[in-house]
Parts: sequence; structure tokens; C-alpha cells
Amino acid sequence: MLRNARSLLAGFLVAGLLLPGVAAATAPVAAGGDTATTISAPAAPPAIANQRCLRCHADQEEKFSLRPDGSRNNIYVDPDVLEHSVHGKVLCTGCHSDVTKLPHSKPLAVSIGCVQCHRENWEAAKKDPDPKKRERLDVVVQQTDNYLHSAHAKPNAKNQSRTNAACHDCHDAHNIGVPGAMQRKEHRLKNHEVCGRCHEKQKNDYLGSIHGKLIVDKKDDKSAVCSDCHTTHDIGSPKTDSMKLAITKNCGNCHKEAQKTYLDSYHGQVNRLGYANTAKCFDCHGGHDVKSDDDPTSSVHVNNRLKNCKNCHKEATDNFLAFHPHGDPDNVEKYPGLYWAKRFMQALILGVMIFFWVHVLLWLYREVMDRISGKGFKENLDQPEVVYFRRFSPVWRWIHALFAISTMTLVLTGTTLLFAHTDWAKAVIVLLGGPKMEGIIHRTAAVIWLSIFLTHLVIVCTNIWRSRKTFEWFGGRSMLPSLRDLRDLKNMFKWFFGRSPRPEFCHWTYWQKFDYWAPFWGATIIGTSGLILFFPEKTAAVLPGWVFNIATLVHAEEAVLAAIFLNTVHFFNVHFRPERFPMSTTIITGAIPLDEFKHDHRLEYERLLAAGELEKHLVKRPTRRVDLASSFLTTVLIIAGLTLLTLVLIGRASH
Repeated sequence: MLRNARSLLAGFLVAGLLLPGVAAATAPVAAGGDTATTISAPAAPPAIANQRCLRCHADQEEKFSLRPDGSRNNIYVDPDVLEHSVHGKVLCTGCHSDVTKLPHSKPLAVSIGCVQCHRENWEAAKKDPDPKKRERLDVVVQQTDNYLHSAHAKPNAKNQSRTNAACHDCHDAHNIGVPGAMQRKEHRLKNHEVCGRCHEKQKNDYLGSIHGKLIVDKKDDKSAVCSDCHTTHDIGSPKTDSMKLAITKNCGNCHKEAQKTYLDSYHGQVNRLGYANTAKCFDCHGGHDVKSDDDPTSSVHVNNRLKNCKNCHKEATDNFLAFHPHGDPDNVEKYPGLYWAKRFMQALILGVMIFFWVHVLLWLYREVMDRISGKGFKENLDQPEVVYFRRFSPVWRWIHALFAISTMTLVLTGTTLLFAHTDWAKAVIVLLGGPKMEGIIHRTAAVIWLSIFLTHLVIVCTNIWRSRKTFEWFGGRSMLPSLRDLRDLKNMFKWFFGRSPRPEFCHWTYWQKFDYWAPFWGATIIGTSGLILFFPEKTAAVLPGWVFNIATLVHAEEAVLAAIFLNTVHFFNVHFRPERFPMSTTIITGAIPLDEFKHDHRLEYERLLAAGELEKHLVKRPTRRVDLASSFLTTVLIIAGLTLLTLVLIGRASH
């Protein structure tokens, strides 16, 4: 393959570049369809006419000469082929610059300066005001630079006096066609032979592959050849991450649908971020010996698939075979379960967001109108005698803080993978220390998140048990939704449109109850799907592999819903409505001005006042230091949330 890549290299370098002639002063490109380019000779070797060279080299009887080591050297040049190549107008001595007289010394030394010639012609062409004369040269010069940074341009380990592969090792300089010419097709069909001069094992594997059989047996030049996967000139070691990523990307040039579904998977997301530590196309399908999935010897054949999976998932079971590595949630015929799961999640996201965004906009409108008319509530917190009501105990404040931080961490690390196609995700993954560290951070945050959630449940259940004799399941202080909440919602919309006064609420409002119960749904969906993906081998011991496809989809969609809802609707309800703008620090300090509590929860205020219990809940005003610290922390959380929201919306819009 090295030599083939060499041939490819010199061909593209030379193709259309030396068009005019290295020794001749100027000449047009000698093939139809390519741009005529004027090239000046870099140096002036002796003007020996090509016809004189062809007297010997076009001799059908003597196509070979013997080297000193006894090997044969092909010296034959077909005059007709040379004439129709891009070098047809180039003097032989323009490339073979060491020939100064005829007959020349034998054997002829290899001293062909393709790179130098192309660069000098490019410098001359850049001065020409006609951009068309640079259309091919700029491509070839770029390919030249790619070659100089490739594995082929490095010194050979066994003979450092020469490179691993030079231009002429891969390209037949006497038979290079312009783009679209027959020579290009012929060269492509022989690509494996040229590369196989150095990479014999790889060539033999390729000949047995589905790609090789199409090339050799059916002469299908659309089938993949070595240079399609390994690139034409910027060829590096396939052991490096950069080359693994390039090869994986190149697979998508032919297999676009498979690439799309691959990039949507965890394996593909990590790959798109620029890391090669997850499964790539050739890890599953093979490299040079790619075969159809119905071929019994194929690594992706149903009889070999489990063994293939075990290369990474050592404890994989038969249930892994039900996993769809290229499951397409938009293909209802092949993947109906995945299709309808996506539609359900999309409907859920749209339904929730449309309803609450309308709720937010109408609420904003009504409060602004009331503020303009002088009816709006406005608390003057500058008065030193302001009385505060204790709204949250220290336990709930700590729970909320840890819950908020772990949630934001989960959103950041999760959406970095989900939106791996964005530039911001590539920058974040570097800051996080790579996908392995990102996984550790994400799972750690998930454990903290679930632990907080379960701790909260234990506290709630304990409190209910302690007050079981007097506990009000559906009273004004209960978090359970009730018909009263539906009436409040209806009356709230009436207020939005100015048809009734603002409804009065008890200890909890209907939107606070929704904020409370939404994490139960989120914990169930995100938590369960996350555990499935966290322990794939153990999950597959009891569940079929297609569960991973469903879990991946709902985990991502529910996370996006949570990120958008929390940082828009929840932020508005708590911080951004005109009554509280720019923020509320109650969840940090635990205290709320009494007038504000009375405004938002009048029924609870009146109940406590009538029962003589109001004084028990009154607290001192937070100190100046506490007030500043809580404002700072709240500001940091709001900025972090809005930043995450922006990143998620960018990723969602560009996906």
C-alpha cells in the first residue's frame, strides 16, 4: 500500500501541474476539460528532444535493462501514452535532470524533483492575474505539502538514504491523466497492486474483501480502494489516533447513512469529539478484509457478532446480538420501537415546553401591564424594618444546592457527548480532560444526584410517618396535586387576560408542585436509562440488546427537556418575573420578605395568622454579608444555567 499511495501521490501532484513543461518555456495543458496553465521551467537542463530519448525507450524489443544486481528495470515508454498524459509536453530532461548527454550513464540515477518543480510552478502561477490558471496547481501543491508530512516522506528505516515512498513509486509519471481521464480510472483499478508492492499482506486481505472483489472481478471503480480510506497523500500510521479518525471519517464518504447512525451512538460521539478510544467502523467490520454481513466469514455475520462484541465487552451475552449498532429512530419499518420512542419523547418535549412557555409569556405580559398601571406588587427591601418569613430549613437548602450543582454538571458532561458535532463540545471535552474523565465526572454527578434524590425521599417519608395522625394528604400544605390546582391554573389564565384578579395560593402553588414532581419523572427515565447504559453487560444478562437503543434515546431527550425547562421556565418562575427580577435568594438564605410571602401565599399567611402560628416562622433579616454572599452564589448559578441553556440550544438547533 505504501507504494500505491506513492503512486497516487505523484499522480495527483503531477496531474495537471507540470502541464506545460518543466524545461519548455510555456505550454497549455494537454487534455480536455482541465484548465490551461502556463508554467515556467525551474532550471534549464540540456535541450534534448524527447524523440531522441524515445529512440531507445520506445523500443518494443528492448523493454527492460539489467541492473547491477541482476534485476530487470522497465525502461519502455509508450509514446502515445506519454503524449496524452499531463507530462506530454514536458521534456524528458525536465524530470530526469541528471541526463546531460546521450547516451546517458546506465543505470539512470533517480533524481526527479517533483516537489520542487510543483512549488516553483505554483509560485510563478500565483503572480498570474488569471485565477483559472491556479485551479489545479493549488490542489497539487496542497497534496505535495500533505505528502511531506506523511509516513511515506519519512526516511526508510532500513535505508535512510531514501524515503519510504517517493512520488514515482506510486504514480506512473509517463501516464498521468487529468481529472476524469481514463488514466485516472485505470490507476484507481490498480491502486491495490501499487500499494501491495510494499503491503503484501494487506493487499491479499483486500482482494478477499467485498471492496476488492468489486474492483478486481467487476472493474467497479466506485468501490473503495486503499487511498479512499487511508487518504491519497496525507498518509500516516494506522496506529495513530489521527489516522484512525481519518479512516473512520472516510468510511462515510460511501456509507453516509451508516455513518449518520454511527455518529449518533456513544461510539460515534466520542469519535466525533476527536478521540479514538471507542469502537470505530473497522473495529467491527474489519479493515482490509471487509465482507458482507451475510458472508459466514464476516466479522459482523450473526454467527460471529458476539465474538466481535467481546473484543470490548468481555462479559457480553447473547442478548447483545439484539442491539442495533446502526439503529435509525427515523426508520419505522426496520426499528418501530425506536421510532415510536423518539416520537413520544418529541411530543413530550414539545407539549411541556409549548404549554409552559405560553404560561411564561402571558405571566410576563400581565405583570408588566400591572406594573405600568400601578397595580403590580413591589417590595421595598431597602427599609430596615422589613420582616422576613422562614421558608426553607437548612436541610432543604443544602439539598437544593447539591441538586442544582449535580444537575448542571450532568447537563454539561452529557450534552458535550450529545452535541459532539459542535465546536463548543470539542472545547469542553478538552477542558474536562477527555472522554474518559468526562465519563467519570458524569457518573459521579449521577451518583450524587440520585443519592440526594433518595435522601430527600427518606426525609419526606420520615416526616410523614412522624406526623401520620395529623398529616394532610390533600390540604393546603400538601405537595400532592389536587382539583384546587386545576382551578388555580384556570383562574391564573383568566388573570393573564385581565378577566379576574390574581388567584390566591396556599403553601404551595401549582407550578411549584410541577417543579417538585417533574424530577420524579426525570429520575425514573434518566436514572433508569443511565443505569442501563452504565452497566451494559449486567443489563444484557437479563434484557435484550435493543433496550440500549431505547435507553440511549430517552436518556438524551429527557436530559435536553430538563435542561431547557429548568433554565427557562423554572428560572422565570423563581427569578425573572418582574416581581422578583433579577433574582430571588430565598433558596440560599431560607428567608423571604413577609410581604412577598403574603403576596404569593396569602391563604397560608392568613391560616398561620388565624392560628396564631405566624410568629413562629418569623426570622431576623439576613445580615449584609449573608445577603451579598447569597446574591453572589445565586448569580453564579443563574449565569451557569443560562450558559448551559445557550450551549444546549446551539447544539439542538445545529444537530
